Amino acid sequence: MKTIHIGTRDSQLAIWQAEWVQTQLTKLYPQLKFELVPMKTKGDKILDVPLSKIGDKGLFTKELEKGLLNEELDMAVHSLKDMPTLLPMGLTISAFCEREEPRDVYLSKNGVLLEELPAGSIIGTSSLRRKAQLKHYRPDLDFRDLRGNLQTRWKKLVESDMDGIILAAAGVKRLGWEERITQILPEDMMLSAVGQGAIAIEIVENRSDIHELLAKLNHGVTEQAVRAERALMRKLEGGCQVPIGALAQVVEGQIILRAMVASLDGVHLIKAEAKGTDPEEVGLDVAKRLIDLGATTILAEIR
Repeated sequence: MKTIHIGTRDSQLAIWQAEWVQTQLTKLYPQLKFELVPMKTKGDKILDVPLSKIGDKGLFTKELEKGLLNEELDMAVHSLKDMPTLLPMGLTISAFCEREEPRDVYLSKNGVLLEELPAGSIIGTSSLRRKAQLKHYRPDLDFRDLRGNLQTRWKKLVESDMDGIILAAAGVKRLGWEERITQILPEDMMLSAVGQGAIAIEIVENRSDIHELLAKLNHGVTEQAVRAERALMRKLEGGCQVPIGALAQVVEGQIILRAMVASLDGVHLIKAEAKGTDPEEVGLDVAKRLIDLGATTILAEIR
């Protein structure tokens, strides 16, 4: 029986995602054996520094990509939001799996809604995107850096003086923590990270055999939406280091993309949207609208 090696980050959520892919492929191809190969990435090892200060693209993907290029792995499963918009030469995303809830959620220690928190309440998040939008919405809150896997973050909330934490809904739901969600944050308060909620499977470009295996896992509507978001990000040259939020939805064949760029203090926050049928064009259209509204100046000051 031929063995196909699936690379994954060595965290509970990443393993969940890789096991989900493994299960789908085993159902489709029972004649093949699919084996997980967990790896620690740079982003998993450096937990005492906010991602924006490490300043390195591919923090959660490089080791897996080396495994693909060295032929140790046949495919690598990623959270799409962790993937840079420009991939290493010779690699490609073969499948975008159906997206889970793309928005962010607020987990409160005492069940109080975000908008009802008293001034000075402490929110845990290391994401510049989340901080900037919340500072715009609630400039009277305090923020504390919070890194680590979801279990670590939950433990820190329970054991510290923080009032709540912000996490991606997809990860919380995949770990079965729905009952811990105080509220799903609406788009007018919090736009998601590019690609949030989608699982991407990366392969070596010329591996047509693996590409064929993965074809049935690709979800066309998800692919259209996230390609528009990634086109926008590529144009703005964003990443974990800059507060950019974007969410595309496909409605009756039309891709509707909403995006925002904010200053770190949340004072300046600009939004734009556009729709169309070509993901690249929609992404570039929204990026250009943001640039016309001053995005370049905001991002240059942050960098």
